[in-house]
Amino acid sequence: MKQRLIVLMATAVSAVAVLVPAAANAVSRDSGPVAATTCATVPVSAPSGTKVESVKAVANAGGTVTFPAAPPLHPDKETLTDVPAWCDFTVTVSHPGANDHVNIRVSLPQDRKKWNGRFQATGGSAYLAGDLSGAPLAGAVKAGYAAAATDAGVGANPLDVSGWALTPAGKVDTPLLKNFAARSLHDMAVIGKDVAKRFYDRSVSYAYWNGCSTGGRQGYEEAQDYPADFDGILAKAPAINWDRFGVATLWSQAVFNEEKVQPTPCESDAFNTAVIKACDTDDGVKDGIVDNPQDCRWDARRLVGTKVLCEGKEITISKATADAFRKIWAGPVSSSGKRLWYGPNKSAGLASLATPGNPFFVASTWVKYFVTRNPSFDATKINYRSFEQLFRSSQKQFNDIIGTDDPNLSAFAKAGGKLLSWHGQTDELVPTRGTIDYRERVNQALGGNKRVDDFYRLFLLPGVNHCGGGIGPQPTDDLGALVDWVEKGRAPATLAASAPGADGKIVTRNVCRYPMVTRYTGHGDTASAANYRCVTA
Repeated sequence: MKQRLIVLMATAVSAVAVLVPAAANAVSRDSGPVAATTCATVPVSAPSGTKVESVKAVANAGGTVTFPAAPPLHPDKETLTDVPAWCDFTVTVSHPGANDHVNIRVSLPQDRKKWNGRFQATGGSAYLAGDLSGAPLAGAVKAGYAAAATDAGVGANPLDVSGWALTPAGKVDTPLLKNFAARSLHDMAVIGKDVAKRFYDRSVSYAYWNGCSTGGRQGYEEAQDYPADFDGILAKAPAINWDRFGVATLWSQAVFNEEKVQPTPCESDAFNTAVIKACDTDDGVKDGIVDNPQDCRWDARRLVGTKVLCEGKEITISKATADAFRKIWAGPVSSSGKRLWYGPNKSAGLASLATPGNPFFVASTWVKYFVTRNPSFDATKINYRSFEQLFRSSQKQFNDIIGTDDPNLSAFAKAGGKLLSWHGQTDELVPTRGTIDYRERVNQALGGNKRVDDFYRLFLLPGVNHCGGGIGPQPTDDLGALVDWVEKGRAPATLAASAPGADGKIVTRNVCRYPMVTRYTGHGDTASAANYRCVTA
């Protein structure tokens, strides 16, 4: 965001409302449905410019709680055990002139002895600003937090923006987009902490942000524009640079159209297999993981002429197909050959970002409803020229609203905030190099890597997909590492991670902070973190 007037303190205006006891949430428990019990009423304060419309309260008995499946984010039902009884506050707010209605849910352990004194705000995914379904908040409550989420007034569908993106006149609903991008996050922080203070009759000791993807972008947004909202921000696989990323991930469609190729999934897999074979051992260990894809120099054209067996048919890799994958990995360029943005890392799965005729839905939706304001726009038909026009248009229209790329984090650093961020090196949705680019720009703006490390640390996780998954070791307690940094001053030099190995043995790694990488010492068990050290890449 380009907003330069950073708000260090929100001027709050009290809006007192009586909490209305409501029916219990639609979840089941080990003892069957439980009637609501009374939650204490509290007044609610909101930031200046935000009006509280209503407040409702629901008492939850806790115990073993099962939340029904809610595809696509929660394809299976989720069961949590030993959840303490908790209270849900749903605060509905609006902003004068915006014609909006934003829901903020705050969940708190009913017994103040179960509260650890901390507040945790949770983020969203794709076009979902936050998950109010219950499971993430109940999980935070189980861990002792007062927790919050917001729908930003845009609903609960991460895939479909047709109900809010455009006004009846066909223009972008800018107030709602601003809610989604930033405003509702600050509302949630102020209101969530205020509800906790009034409910427990004492202030929150520490406030944390926890989010991935869209939630990661939201965490960076808070650090940039509302630096006093959180003491610690955990931002994973952050979809920052949204105005660029939101178009750049359509690049493959332009490449396929211009190069006149439509590679099969078998061919795509063949390129990834070749990359891994060529660059797996660059880190000294053969484990099926390209540790640092940025250093992998393998050229896709080496696969020209290779025969691939695909569903019983033999396909020969053509030069045009190899050129297409080379250009996809390199990322989009302008008509003059200047880099516009980054492509996916080599060894990241390409099905989501590079399937002919099937563009990445976040990018396709962004171009349809926001950049062109034409829901019928067909992103599969773009070429190099139209891609560049879309890219420039997105930057011009939306960088100030949702770019989330201001490198000036000086106010956040001055406020004492800590930003812990990680990104998987095989992220198949959000190009990892966009996060690296942002970190380097922060380094340039604020005096170099060493100074920035005092408040912002980035970890690149080999073999880890978008927000987790993949064959690489996954973070074991990233939030705990952030809490230790904020509350005990223990800045994380490494991030502990683990994964099941092929032989059933647990593989452990202490992933080094950027720009360092983890390297095998040459001695001992390659599955043990003890036999690796951090070196400069």
